[in-house]
Order: sequence, then structure tokens, then C-alpha cells
Amino acid sequence: MDLTKFVVLGIYVAILFLIGIFASRRVNSLSDFYLGGKRLGYWAVAFSARATGESGWLLIGLTGMGALSGLSAYWVVVGEVLGVAVSWWFMAKRFKRKSDAYGSITIPDYLESHFKSTKKTIRILSATILSVFVIIYVSSQIDVTGKAFESMMGLDYFTGAIIGFLIVLSYIFIGGFVAAVWSDMFQGILMFLGLVLLPIVVIFSMNGTPGIFQSLHEIDPALTNVFGTSDDVWMNIATMLGFALIGLGFLGSPQVYVRFMSIRDESEIDKGKWVAIIFTLFTDAAAVTIGVLGRIFFTQPGQDPQAVLGVGAENVLSMLTEQFLPYVLVAIYVAIVLSAIMSTIDSLLVIASSAITRDFYQKIFKPNLGEKEMVKISRWVTLIMSVVALIIAMVIAKISPDRTVFWMVIFGWSGIAATFCPVIILSLFWNGLTEKGAIASMISGFLCVPFFKFVVIPLEGIGPYFEKLDVLGPSFLISMFMAWLFSKLYKEKSISNSIVTAPNKD
Repeated sequence: MDLTKFVVLGIYVAILFLIGIFASRRVNSLSDFYLGGKRLGYWAVAFSARATGESGWLLIGLTGMGALSGLSAYWVVVGEVLGVAVSWWFMAKRFKRKSDAYGSITIPDYLESHFKSTKKTIRILSATILSVFVIIYVSSQIDVTGKAFESMMGLDYFTGAIIGFLIVLSYIFIGGFVAAVWSDMFQGILMFLGLVLLPIVVIFSMNGTPGIFQSLHEIDPALTNVFGTSDDVWMNIATMLGFALIGLGFLGSPQVYVRFMSIRDESEIDKGKWVAIIFTLFTDAAAVTIGVLGRIFFTQPGQDPQAVLGVGAENVLSMLTEQFLPYVLVAIYVAIVLSAIMSTIDSLLVIASSAITRDFYQKIFKPNLGEKEMVKISRWVTLIMSVVALIIAMVIAKISPDRTVFWMVIFGWSGIAATFCPVIILSLFWNGLTEKGAIASMISGFLCVPFFKFVVIPLEGIGPYFEKLDVLGPSFLISMFMAWLFSKLYKEKSISNSIVTAPNKD
């Protein structure tokens, strides 16, 4: 079985290398390296955006949360579908139109152009915050890689993390954004098929046994309560909101919105939105269902699920595949898990590299540097930042062995979302937003995430409620409020929000 897994993994890696080599032929400028020359189609962009937005959290973290929380975990599905729908239906075209008019390559480019900033404050701030949280996010994905290799391949955690890190770094180093998008499309298809098919196989094997709802109720009646597993009503409300508000991160996160910059034209967004919604609905619902089925098949009433399914119940996917699938398919699922992880790591590394290379080095220190030199520097910056993320992941693994993928990934996701999403939303829909309002919003969002995580959550009394609510919702609201407050105080420099006419119209 181990040999089969390694053969399948070898084929998977070979495909990624071919994608990187082929993509490298299309990298002739900085725009090519970071945006694919803004000529990508809707299939590639939609699958890439969704694969990037989901990450290894979907297959390892969300499946585990489904096992621990039961039916209430489906609130994650509700929140993510709504977030993706609002993003593609109401924000994508506006953002594409404006970013094209500004000639933006990065999110800091967009913000500086939108506010007609004569200083570099908002560029430096956004690039700095982006670099910090992206490295945290990448380190969490490397951590997931190690856990995936450990649970599904039988390798040592640290060996697995390093192998996965080297795989993704190699094809990004060669092909940049194009390699990331094309590989994301390939990996997104694997994720979709793998997640949707596994619950179907398991459910068909339940012939002659009680249904899902009844079986879950026999293990623990609280698992069948869609509003939460607690007897405390407010705790259940906090849990529901915490799950659903994860979808806020799709309303402007840079790693997702650079995909809208890269798409060929607005008509591609109309087609891509259906792909994105269907992908999100089916994969998220399937991930939670996998967790629920694992809880039914592997645990008994009164038994601690983490004693059977691992910390955070994160072994549930590997246990189900081993139980119900033949060896060859189990090997393919190893590649599927790695696809979810690597599709996020590659995109985040490109984003982090652009923040350092384009937004710091070129725009502030070396404005006359040539395109080919910038591409070379971008590759080396990608290498350096990825090594930093690897070191962080290794350190966290040593000092926090009981960490869970679900909340570790959400912390990095929340930091990026609370910092950028409110500003992106307001820049598209409110003409009263000022540059100082945007700066105040970004700083408050950036600071609130660690504040709620490390100061509020440990408090007695309210802490457990905020632990369930998590950091994104409160940080997001404070960030929005600070944008409004400082924009009112400095309203003389607000930006007209009339939508720029784009070359391609509906």
C-alpha cells in the first residue's frame, strides 16, 4: 500500500512540475509573474479562487469539525456560500473595473491608486500587514502538510512538512502566478471529485443500518441540534456566528481578489460565479458530511471522539478512506489532500512575494528597475519568505503539539480578512471612505485579531463565548467602524466612488 501511495504521489508531483515548466514560458514581465498577464479564463480563475480560499483546512480541519460538532458545522457551509456569492455577484466586476483602470498588479497598488495617495503610507502599511499574516497563513498550511503526510502516508511529521514545502516551492519558483492558477485548477478538480464522491460511497455502505440522523442521535443527541451542541443558548449563538462568519473572508481577501485582477474580462466573471458557487456548496457540504459519517462509524456513545479520531478529529478523512476505499484510491486521496494544501500555499507565496518585491522594493526604493530583474528578485523573495514560513511551522509544531488545524488556519485567514476586507468593501460601495479611514481600518483589523485571540478569549466569563465566536467577526466590525469614524473626521479627502467605465461591458 505504501508503494502505491508513493507512486501516485510521484505522478501527482510530476504533473505539477510540468505545469510549472509550461507556465514559465508565459512569464516575461512582472504582470505575467503576478497576474498571468490579466488574460486568464473563468474556469481557471474560479477553480483557483476557490481552491485558494479553502486550503487544507477544508479536508483536514472542516472534516474534523464536522465530526466534533455534528450538524451545527453546516453553518460553515451557509457562511461560505453566502460569502462567495456576494463576492462574485456584487463585488468582482466593480473591483475588476477599478483595478484595470488603475493598472494595478497588487492590492497595495489598488489602494494607493484608489485614494490618489501622494505618500507611500497606505502602500507600506498594506504590504507589511499582508506579509506578516501571509507568512502565518503559509506556515499553517505547511503544518497541515506535515499532518497529512503523517496520517495518510505514515511519514514523520517534520519530514512530510518539508517534502510538501519543497514540492510547492519548486513549481511556483519556476512559473509564478500562472503556475499557481493552472495547478490550482488541476488541484481544485481533484478536491471537488474526492470530497463529493467519498460521502456517496460511505452512505451506500450503510445499507441495513439506521440513517445518519438516527445514528448520530444515538451517539450524542446534541450532535443533531443544528443550532449547536451546548445547553447554553448564547454559546450556541456564538458557535453559529463563529462558523458562518468565516465567509466574511471572501469579501476582499487579497489572495482571492488578485484572481479577479487576472481574469480576462468582466464577461468571464458572469460565467465563473456559477462555477465558484457550485464548487463551494458541494465541497463544503461534503467535508462536513465526511466528518459526520466518521463520527458515526468510528465512535461510540459517551466516547471522546478525539481519543479515536485524533486532535480536532483531524484523522477522520484518512480513516474513512482506509476503511471504505481500495488502496489505489486511498493513494489518490493523499494527492487530493495535498492539492487542497498546496493550492493555497502557492497563491499565498505569490501574494507575499509581490508585497515585498513590487510594493516595497520597486515602488519605494528602485522605481526604474527593469521587468526581467524584478522577476528574478521575485523568485528569490518567494524562496526566502517560504523558508521563514517553514521555520515558523516547525517551531509551532514543537511548542504546541495539541494545536488543531481548524483554528490555526482560521487565525491566519482572519488576520488577512479583518485587515483588508472592510477597506475593499467600502472602497467599492461608499464614496465617503478616506485614505486615513482606510489606514485606521487596516491597523485596527490587524491589531484586533491577536487582541481577541490572546487577550479576550482567555478571560473568564466572556472568554468561552468569544472562543466560539472566534476573532474574525468582532475584528471585522471594529475595522468597519474605524473606517467610518476616521473617514468622517477626515471627510474632505473622500474618494468619488463612481464606477470607472471598463473597456469590456456587459
